[in-house]
Amino acid sequence: MTAAGTGGGRALIRRHSLREQIADALRDEMMAGRLPAGRNFTVKEIADIYGVSATPAREALVDLAAQGLLVSEPHRGFTVPEFSWHDFLEIFEARTLLTDNALRHLSGRPHGYDWSRLSSLRRRADAAARAARAGQLDVLVGCDLRFWQEAAGVLCNGRIADYLGWLRIQSWMFAAPHLRAGGDLAGVCWDRHGELVDRIEARDRAGAHRIVNDYNLATVELLARRLGQPLEGVAVLRLLREPLIPPPPAPAERPPAAAPRPASAAVGLGRVPMPRFVPPGRFARPFRPGSGEPAAGR
Repeated sequence: MTAAGTGGGRALIRRHSLREQIADALRDEMMAGRLPAGRNFTVKEIADIYGVSATPAREALVDLAAQGLLVSEPHRGFTVPEFSWHDFLEIFEARTLLTDNALRHLSGRPHGYDWSRLSSLRRRADAAARAARAGQLDVLVGCDLRFWQEAAGVLCNGRIADYLGWLRIQSWMFAAPHLRAGGDLAGVCWDRHGELVDRIEARDRAGAHRIVNDYNLATVELLARRLGQPLEGVAVLRLLREPLIPPPPAPAERPPAAAPRPASAAVGLGRVPMPRFVPPGRFARPFRPGSGEPAAGR
């Protein structure tokens, strides 16, 4: 588990919530493919790795298990789930249907958008696009996740943002190991984040819709090529390939005057029960933080 400012072999925890920080660090390891499917570990091992007590380590692992990102096994600890191609297609289908429906109904939203997020969205877009073009997968997974969460936040729907974030985490957990196995990733992954921000800023709903469709289509086609899997019969692809119906005209929207941002809702990733149980995969040897390799002697 890579962490800045490590010392003595331990990852330093600096944020106010040890529970959240440990969960975030483990999630990032799984998204980047450094913590492989089938890897099993105990509360004590995680507590030792981060130099914390058992309580926040256990709470973080339980949170991730509640999200379906880990599998809790009595007397065995926790295991990273192993997603199959079929699992990925289910995740992809859910993600596509949700984003397509949301984008088709943008013009009917009663409460507008949070335009104050645009500058933050632009920064996240630039970071994600740079990482994609450079093939820096470890950086890209985090930047990409935060970019799409911020983009959904512009729509002022935290529940959509949280659920799409959860689906995208699982997508990366499946995709990252296969992408790593293919060698140099420079220019391979989708990098049109900045174009999407341009369309959002221009209030071009149809243009934004087309770019998001391109992102979803590029994702599934890239992985299908890497794995040698057919896409025939994946009915949801028609939504991504068909011409878009222009939305009905809507009144011009103007950014609101400098107004305080609303407090975030008391729901979020990890607080909403997730709908799908993922069976455990095979067990693997322990790992060394940040390396993705088994740690000798643990």
